[in-house]
Amino acid sequence: MTFAQDYTSNISMLDSELRLKDSFDLVGRDLKIDKHNAKLYFVDGFCKDEIMVKIMSYFLKAEEKDFKNLKTAREFANKYVPYVETDVTSSVSAFVKAVLSGGIGMVVEGYSDAIIIDARTYPVRSVGEPDNDKVLRGPHDGFVETLVFNTALLRRRIRDTALTTEIHSVGKASQTDVVICYMKGKVNDKMLKALRKKLDSVSINSLTMGQQSLIDCLVPKQWFNPFPKVRYTERPDAAAASILEGSMVLMIDNSPAAMIIPTGIFDFLQDTNDYYMSPVIGSYMRIIRMAIFAMTMLLIPVWLLLVQNPEFIPPWLEFIKIEEPNTVPIVAQLFIVEVVIDAMRLASINTPQSLSSSFGVIGALVLGEFAVSAGWFVSEVVLYMAFVALTNFTQPSYELGYAFKLFRMMLIGLIALFNLWGFIAGILLIIVELVTTKTVTGQCYLYPLIPFRGSALASLLLRKPLNNKNN
Repeated sequence: MTFAQDYTSNISMLDSELRLKDSFDLVGRDLKIDKHNAKLYFVDGFCKDEIMVKIMSYFLKAEEKDFKNLKTAREFANKYVPYVETDVTSSVSAFVKAVLSGGIGMVVEGYSDAIIIDARTYPVRSVGEPDNDKVLRGPHDGFVETLVFNTALLRRRIRDTALTTEIHSVGKASQTDVVICYMKGKVNDKMLKALRKKLDSVSINSLTMGQQSLIDCLVPKQWFNPFPKVRYTERPDAAAASILEGSMVLMIDNSPAAMIIPTGIFDFLQDTNDYYMSPVIGSYMRIIRMAIFAMTMLLIPVWLLLVQNPEFIPPWLEFIKIEEPNTVPIVAQLFIVEVVIDAMRLASINTPQSLSSSFGVIGALVLGEFAVSAGWFVSEVVLYMAFVALTNFTQPSYELGYAFKLFRMMLIGLIALFNLWGFIAGILLIIVELVTTKTVTGQCYLYPLIPFRGSALASLLLRKPLNNKNN
């Protein structure tokens, strides 16, 4: 639908489309510019009073002779709208969307087009360091919920015209702004086209849960696959580094978390702290992280397998045997502790911040000590499960931690049912799951192992020193 030549019909149509009488925060301000009528449309709370006063003061300078010389709305805006970002549109839907997004819409009598003034000011918190992605050294700023601020943090770090911020609109009702950030010339064009196609084909009413709602639409429907398909970061330096390496970063308005695409299992071995240390220390930390990854999933199942088969235990591992009798089966103990750990985690989330840390420590000590004293659990179960629970925090991805947890519980169940053959079957199932998993752009989840790329794999497993070739 386009604007008509008649001013009165345009105003009546816009008042109806925006439903001014039904919403108190949608404002329509009538003006008189010399002898011509005009009307401003805006959302109260997105527009600063001083900006509005400044703009309206310029309208008082307009004279009748100017309207004879200024034939189009674009010419009028160039002379009498003292703002950097202005646009002219003939589309009613584009005008309404711009107003609801925080811009100021203006209709002037005598012109068939409408003027859009992008003078929006969103409520925003400070760009402080994110709580779950901290570094010992380096910048302590982080992304916020305002999209334009986040792109500015990237531009501050990458002063290159090759940095592209491509905006899309997703959601029939929410019309949420989604931006793909990439380096032209470094990004994989095939993957970029695949991501664009998926974004444009998303058919959803609203991205109510931000990035998670979008990922649910982009990722193939595999409810049985718990592995995360994207890596999240709230750090501008980590996002900028990924873009310079050829990755794409997806940013969503109203969300402080940027999504790095594509993401495979080996990408989670990296951490921002690795790059603020020397290459030797960074590589050591990465190797430790790899070892912990394996232990998180395999430590408890391997221990259970050995406990069920004492003949498999070599002499130097005799200490892992359970000497004391227990009334509750070991398998039941392991499942109960898994559930209790999640229950305590949920409780700590809903605990006031001033009490959450003490609640977690006291709860773990009290429950663990009394459970062992009462004979419900053996001390080895509490010790090993506490170690696994702590090692989940060596990487910031909650989704990956829960993926390991679910596969660990699957292995425990298979070992309890089928002993050694259950363990072998569980490992094969995990390998098949990894091999058949695809990233958002269709790449193998085990890349660069499958297909094999030696240099890319080495750069993920070890922290290489920066130089002119790989910086």
